Amino acid sequence: MNVADPGELTEADLHWLRQAIELSRRCPPSSTAFSVGALIVDADGTVVADGWSRRDDPHEHAEEAALARVGTVAGAATIYSSLEPCSARASRPRSCTELILAAGLRRVVFAWREPEIFVDCDGAERLRDAGATVIEVPSLAPLVRKVNAHLASCR
Repeated sequence: MNVADPGELTEADLHWLRQAIELSRRCPPSSTAFSVGALIVDADGTVVADGWSRRDDPHEHAEEAALARVGTVAGAATIYSSLEPCSARASRPRSCTELILAAGLRRVVFAWREPEIFVDCDGAERLRDAGATVIEVPSLAPLVRKVNAHLASCR
């Protein structure tokens, strides 16, 4: 069997990342937080869980919402997030980076590196340092910035 390198960006990755960006449009706008969408997809292409910021709680992050629906992930699943997973939180004790690693996810694909608006984020680096494969897709970042145009610094 010819298996793709986990560090290689695939057409499926682009599809699922676009779907995560679409989910971010469901977020109630906030002047103090990004609108983010996330999907967890297993190795066979089945969506295991989805989430978006402020889905069930005004402080909930997209990755947190998706992970709450799935718990521990068995096998080779990928989390797709429109924004780089956070590495620091003011509203919760654990960052999305910590939650992703604790759930067993070792492949992360995101579109836009978090700008220094609310926190200094280094989620991608922390994930890589912990052994996760991290793929950034900056070509899709303009779509995420557009969703977050309610934040003056994202325009």
